[in-house]
Amino acid sequence: MGLGFGTDGVRGPADELTEDFVIALGEAAARVLGSRFVIGRDTRESGARLERALSVGLERGGASVAILGVAPTPAVAWVAARHSVCGAVISASHNRWSDNGIKFFGTGGRKLSDEVESELEELLATLLGDDFSASAREETTVSLSPKDSRDRSIDPVLELRDWSAALRASVTDAVSGLRVVIDCANGAVSPLAPSIIESLGVQVEVLHASPDGRNINDACGSTYPQDLQKSVVQSGAQVGLAFDGDADRLLAVDENGTIVDGDHLLALFADDLRERGALRGDSVVVTVMTNLGFRLAMAERGIGVVETPVGDRHVLEALARTGGSLGGEQSGHIVFADLATTGDGLLSGLQLLDLVARSGRPLSELAAASMTQLPQVLRNVRVQQRRADIAEVLADDIEREQAQLGAHGRILLRPSGTEPLIRVMVEAESAEVADAVAQRLAAAVEQVCSA
Repeated sequence: MGLGFGTDGVRGPADELTEDFVIALGEAAARVLGSRFVIGRDTRESGARLERALSVGLERGGASVAILGVAPTPAVAWVAARHSVCGAVISASHNRWSDNGIKFFGTGGRKLSDEVESELEELLATLLGDDFSASAREETTVSLSPKDSRDRSIDPVLELRDWSAALRASVTDAVSGLRVVIDCANGAVSPLAPSIIESLGVQVEVLHASPDGRNINDACGSTYPQDLQKSVVQSGAQVGLAFDGDADRLLAVDENGTIVDGDHLLALFADDLRERGALRGDSVVVTVMTNLGFRLAMAERGIGVVETPVGDRHVLEALARTGGSLGGEQSGHIVFADLATTGDGLLSGLQLLDLVARSGRPLSELAAASMTQLPQVLRNVRVQQRRADIAEVLADDIEREQAQLGAHGRILLRPSGTEPLIRVMVEAESAEVADAVAQRLAAAVEQVCSA
């Protein structure tokens, strides 16, 4: 089996996540991470099968298991933090329905470190040996039945109710009366987001909140915002909010139907938190993919920027290390460290509604004032040899191009973490300049990697 750990757990075609594999993964997680787990899943039709197998594996490893059923990733993390237990989420995030995945939170709802994930992966490889596979096949029919030893001290209805209450308590009464359109991506937040937002006195129009197991992320949600953009304009709404399948990321739309991405949202939140004295260290954590325009805007305001590799796990690690209160990614993973242990799309959406309502200004105006996004060109160069040292090898080329771009340009070369690709990213004051530089560096990558 080719499945392995990526930037956020295990993910791939659902039919490759066999019962043997998932049972072994659960047993490894119980041995490495802890003795109590809470499990949640999104709305994919493969979710219930994987939930049963994962529960078996966790119990086989000596852990007790509480089942939330369909629940957003951030809700699972919140419950894990509340009860000081570990968490497991069955989801392929923004991928299509035929994919699925499993990711874990350590005790207290925290993402796993590289070292712990490596230990988990090593034990999984051992458990997937011939002896385990044989015994698992013999016991599968019996052991996939629910056990009487399930942890029932965590009530899914009460936990999701209390998570919802915590979200509502994070905003002010100013949001009452706003007009909002939300796109639930036919995902895990579908049964929760409409009622939570409506309970705040917000007028809500709901899109794509009828999951059938196969329509999750299907031409909807944060990766396909076209329906949301149209609906916001047609309905005269002030804000549009789009979530992904497991609701850990947010994409927003202003009153004109224009997308407000994670970089703009972070800039808005950084300004707002600092004005309220809540931006610890006067800094924000972002990844290397965050637009240079964001960095320039923060420099003008005297707000520091802490940079990490791609992945919200790295953002969370940096927030913990620096004691920061805000971090996130261009993709819409945004972390309010004082309110959550991981990215929460619904929490971010509520914070945005609160910000807009308190400001008394339209989102389009707020977003335009927060930063100026520089043109960004990304080229994926397929290679036979994925060189980790590609930036060092082409250091002279990069230095020469960077000198031409000056302070208002940026270059990033990095190998993909999962595919035979070298990613060439260039930002410049014009798209034409960025594209020309990207073409030259992509050609240099091809020459080096084919040599």
